[in-house]
Amino acid sequence: MEPGESTRNRLLVSVPATGDDNFDKSVVYVIDHDEAGAIGVILNRPTEDGIPEALDLGIPWATPGHLFSGGPVSPEALILLGRRQLGAEPRGTAPIGGAVAVVAADAVEQGEVGGLDFLRAYSGYAGWGAAQLDAELGAGVWTVADALPDDVFSARPERLWREVLTRQGGRLAALARHPDDPSSN
Repeated sequence: MEPGESTRNRLLVSVPATGDDNFDKSVVYVIDHDEAGAIGVILNRPTEDGIPEALDLGIPWATPGHLFSGGPVSPEALILLGRRQLGAEPRGTAPIGGAVAVVAADAVEQGEVGGLDFLRAYSGYAGWGAAQLDAELGAGVWTVADALPDDVFSARPERLWREVLTRQGGRLAALARHPDDPSSN
């Protein structure tokens, strides 16, 4: 990846032992990345919490139907991602990449969300200041991978880190097979 190249709509896959428990074995979907910084959500951190009743928008929730921890920044903030229906222009959303759309807060408040197959809710997000993500990429903290349509709404988020690394092949695929606890090897 070239310095300064945007990772928007792509995945950031953490390397083991990042030194930051917030991102250990995480897969982040990058919602936006430009010269001002970057924002994304961690895709593989479901919580035990169900979806708040206030978010009943008449659209099904992606399986598992739990609130996800999107990242360490502003855990009180709620980000909703939805999968766009084929050929639909979803109301109350901002398309961000292929089949993925961010649901606008005011559309939720007014109950004007439509054209989505299902939703996923994230509390908090991952954020980087200007050039911060570029520096982390240069230091090898993250591997950048293309996002497949089912990655954002994976029904098995606990397997996503290994699945994304495996499909990269080579050294990264070998890394995915490394045991969680090397002493058990």
